[in-house]
Amino acid sequence: MKTFFKNTFALTEAGASDLVQATRACFWVYCINMVPAFLLLLFMDDLVLGHARNPYIYTGISILTLIAMYLLMRVEYDRMYNTTYRESANLRLELAEKMADLPLSYFFKHDLSDLSQSIMEDVAAIEHALSHSIPKAMAMAIFFPLMSILMIIGHWQLGLAVVLPLLFSFILLPVSRKMVSTGNKGYYDILRRNSEAFQETIELQQEIKSFNLVDRVRADLFQKMDESEKIHIQTEAKSLLAMGLSNLFSYVSLGVVMVVGINRLIVGDISLLYLLGYLLAAIKVKEAIDASKEGYLEMLHIGPRVNRIKEIRKTPAQAGQAIQLTNFDLAFQDVTFAYDRDNPVLRGVSFTARQGEVTALVGASGCGKTSILRLMSRLYDYDGGKITIGGQDIKTIAASTLFSHIAIVFQDVTLFNSSVMENIRIGRADATDEEVRQAAEAAQCMDFINRLDQGFDTPIGENGAELSGGERQRLSIARAILKDAPILILDEIAASLDVTNEKAIQESLNRLIQNKTVIIISHRLKSIEKVDKIVVLDAGRVEATGSHAELAKQSPTYQNLLEKNRLAEAFVY
Repeated sequence: MKTFFKNTFALTEAGASDLVQATRACFWVYCINMVPAFLLLLFMDDLVLGHARNPYIYTGISILTLIAMYLLMRVEYDRMYNTTYRESANLRLELAEKMADLPLSYFFKHDLSDLSQSIMEDVAAIEHALSHSIPKAMAMAIFFPLMSILMIIGHWQLGLAVVLPLLFSFILLPVSRKMVSTGNKGYYDILRRNSEAFQETIELQQEIKSFNLVDRVRADLFQKMDESEKIHIQTEAKSLLAMGLSNLFSYVSLGVVMVVGINRLIVGDISLLYLLGYLLAAIKVKEAIDASKEGYLEMLHIGPRVNRIKEIRKTPAQAGQAIQLTNFDLAFQDVTFAYDRDNPVLRGVSFTARQGEVTALVGASGCGKTSILRLMSRLYDYDGGKITIGGQDIKTIAASTLFSHIAIVFQDVTLFNSSVMENIRIGRADATDEEVRQAAEAAQCMDFINRLDQGFDTPIGENGAELSGGERQRLSIARAILKDAPILILDEIAASLDVTNEKAIQESLNRLIQNKTVIIISHRLKSIEKVDKIVVLDAGRVEATGSHAELAKQSPTYQNLLEKNRLAEAFVY
């Protein structure tokens, strides 16, 4: 049973074990809840048929039943709530640890809001089902067949009168639910699109105000809210219909028992006490079935959430071992790669970025520069060929080891709604305040930091909303400087910088690249004229390799890039 629970509901080992215990506790509570009905039946036997019994028997059984109920329900509460709530924490920790081992390409291919929902909302939904529904529903799956067998053995006609309508009402539940879900295939897609629109509006609130689009955006959001609410009401109405039809047949069971029982009583097949006994049993079993129906519906509801968690678990983690690296020459050897196997991005790329040198990657948009960056930092794994660091295949190096030796400055900067100090300190969590200040100074950040109200302690808003694009970029560079990793990758760092800041940062980088492997991707060829090596890419292949002077004479692709840069600068100035 534990393995079944673990596989069906995506639980941890401890969670599956706790669920087994909760199911057992619920089963015994169902059993003890039948005792008052039997006690009432004994009293009716005494009252109606005159089979007198000692009053102390009723008192003793009642006291024992109450004590047993108290103990069993206390155990049930502990097993259903206290232990299963712990599973919520265990699941979140397990998912977080699993995601830490996943290739970063996974996060490029999956919506971050979906992953966030899996950790927070999906786990919360499973937690609620564990603490309220699944144990009761699974216990009922054991209790109902046992009670059915006992009632059919006692009197097969009355037993079937109780069992068949209740069984049909339960079967009707998933059928009706399937009809509801079939009629609302686009339900979750629409709600998700509307939710993303709300989030986008929150993130772009300043731009919306700046361009005076508040009224238009508000009207659009209200329309989306009305649409979401309408769909939600329709779905709830259909769910109500499904539950209503099922409950109708539950009540029918009581009528069927009375009709069959009275008929058997008239022909003398059973006594009045027998009829009352089956009627009481039907009432108690019906109550238990009705209580478990909502749990069963919730189990159906969490199905997609369970599947999302299973999908995360089944995603293969990046292999590799913690290796001590002493040399940081980065070499591509006939590397091939494709995001979509029918459309290769890199076709036999070969070059070497040596330690202590600056290597620049240039080429037209779409030539494969960013893909090379992603492969060398192992955001993706290459398809063919080989990538090595210090002669060690990059696929054999643990991701944590690799990331500790690489600092990357992306064109798109990610900052957090915290202070300037803490945003820079992300580069190295154990850095002192003085080390953070030195990194900021080296990245030419001091001019705008000194203008802020609280200096380094100033909150910069979500993703640095309080800063300009160039200021955000310089904070990102300060992070990389603080990390002081032996491999430094700079992806279009000059894209958001003016000429003055670009020159200042270039000077600081020149002091930092001592004995480091530095790879630069840039469209501004002037900023890479003095690098040690330039790799020219064209349509996923290396067209030429050399210095600026060499390529300006020998490489048609590089000459074309120079001409485009010259025309762009002439247009700007």
